[in-house]
Amino acid sequence: MARIDGRNDKELRPVTITTGFVDYAEGSVLIQCGGTKVLCCASVEEGAPKYVPEGTGWVTAEYSMLPRANRERTRRDISRLKLSPRSAEIQRLVGRSLRAAVDMEALGDRTVTIDCDVLQGDGGTRTASVTGGFIALALACRKLLEQGIKAAPTMIKPNLDEIRMLTGKDCTDPEEIIEAAKVLHGRGIRIVTVSLGGDGAVVVSDEGAYRARVPRIHAVNTVGCGDSMTAGLALGLSEGLSIRETLQKASAVSAAAAMREETGFFIKEDMERLLPQIEIIELA
Repeated sequence: MARIDGRNDKELRPVTITTGFVDYAEGSVLIQCGGTKVLCCASVEEGAPKYVPEGTGWVTAEYSMLPRANRERTRRDISRLKLSPRSAEIQRLVGRSLRAAVDMEALGDRTVTIDCDVLQGDGGTRTASVTGGFIALALACRKLLEQGIKAAPTMIKPNLDEIRMLTGKDCTDPEEIIEAAKVLHGRGIRIVTVSLGGDGAVVVSDEGAYRARVPRIHAVNTVGCGDSMTAGLALGLSEGLSIRETLQKASAVSAAAAMREETGFFIKEDMERLLPQIEIIELA
């Protein structure tokens, strides 16, 4: 049976996503799914709600339909002095969906509010809000990351996706990854370490460029291994090690953490056993 718009039963509605639709929001997206149009804006505010653990952030969402988003005008929630049950249900859904995708500790003491405003409703406003809200959230986080880069910190440790985002390079091969790291190093960051998962890591610093190759291990849990590497880098630097030795220790810490079920934990004996197996290669 043909659909009213002529699509077959396995064909999606045309989807268009326009980023940067609003000038002032940290992240904004206009998402269109067929006749459904939703404007999603992400706003970043310093400070988190009191019920959130200290040092962690929070992501929340609000949802609303414009009065003439449908064929007949509906009253605004404010005119009834309460949020409609439908809006309350959907904004809880959007907020919970997005919180599941965010590392609140990495977000820090901040609140990101995703405002989803339906300009025109033709079904699927929930899913459009989740999709558009996620993209707006990612754009806002990118802006936070870019602001951090402008401050020229002593050290950063992006992963592949993050360094692609920061430099605009594809980073499909080691040479391009190194060039991307050199771009960030040229912006005043003394140590740029790019984590490559099972392929090790690359570092570009004032002391030179190096690559770490890690041995094959039985990885149980890779969540938080990037954070473990950052901790290993900080540990090595605090001990006065060279950047070469620091990269070796950080790679051993990260690999040891991947061998544990608990996120962010490792056994010292595992790290010490792996340490001599980490191959460090000096790069041109």
